[in-house]
Amino acid sequence: MSIAETVTDPNNVLAAFFGLAAFATIVTLASPLMNQSSLEGRMKSVSNRREELKRRSREAMATKGQNQSALRHTDAGLYKTIVDRLQLKRLLEDPKVVDRLAQAGFRGPKPVTTFYFFRMVAPFALFLFAAFYLFVVNGFGLPFMSKFCICSLALGLGYYAPNIYISNIANKRRQSIVAGFPDALDLLLICVESGMSIEAALQKVSQEIGSSSIELAEEMSLLVAELSYLPDRRLAYEGLSRRTNHPGIKSVATAMIQAERYGTPLGAALRVMAKENRELRMAAAEKIAAALPAKLTVPMILFFLPVLFTFILGPAIIRVQNTMGHH
Repeated sequence: MSIAETVTDPNNVLAAFFGLAAFATIVTLASPLMNQSSLEGRMKSVSNRREELKRRSREAMATKGQNQSALRHTDAGLYKTIVDRLQLKRLLEDPKVVDRLAQAGFRGPKPVTTFYFFRMVAPFALFLFAAFYLFVVNGFGLPFMSKFCICSLALGLGYYAPNIYISNIANKRRQSIVAGFPDALDLLLICVESGMSIEAALQKVSQEIGSSSIELAEEMSLLVAELSYLPDRRLAYEGLSRRTNHPGIKSVATAMIQAERYGTPLGAALRVMAKENRELRMAAAEKIAAALPAKLTVPMILFFLPVLFTFILGPAIIRVQNTMGHH
């Protein structure tokens, strides 16, 4: 049997589909266990980055500003060379790409270069794959125009695929942050009212909240680092709200900025914000609960009711058939 026949055999395709479904199920069930073990590594990377900033800052001050560029991330490699030579940042310019990558957890210039590279490569890769499969492997009896339309659709999908991938990661990251943020605010309020500074309180909360939300712990550690090294503390709070892109966190960042600017008590502002975020979380949970009956209607009709009718009516039907057979 040739490779084309093996690939297009319905039995092989069905077996591959069920194999991928089983693999995805195993990965989904095992992902929480794998994510828990990454907390220590992520917090260690943030700590290493903070120590690196300290070291480079001391070196920069020692050389009287000659090495100020050393405080920034550097990007070099194949992707950077291709993007610069083809001027992809100008051709595929997207003013919001940096914010979207930060919301997905990718910071620095290297992820931006990688994003532009794959945004250029992905359309052609999917187009060539679709063309090879339809025109060489198996055309499914389609006319030339239909094959060309499918290849064009693959081309467009490849252009938007990097954006879809980044959006999915950003949404999952935002959900994890929002789920643990009200509890983090309560802990932050307790630490601030006990007399701790805002930096020490944020650092303490980031250590305690890591077991429930690694992403939120990482964001709080980054906020502590930015509060220490940015020239204006307002920029650190604005960076937190921009990376999370959630109304509740934006309001908390605004309250912290106003508390530091006008000298208002931070504990009172945090108490109000914690109450509002708890209400937002409760409203989101009520919204999900209200949508459950509509979502469960189709699974109930397709899976539960046939089995229920089979178990209830099956014995009666068998008894009727036996009775009719005796007569």
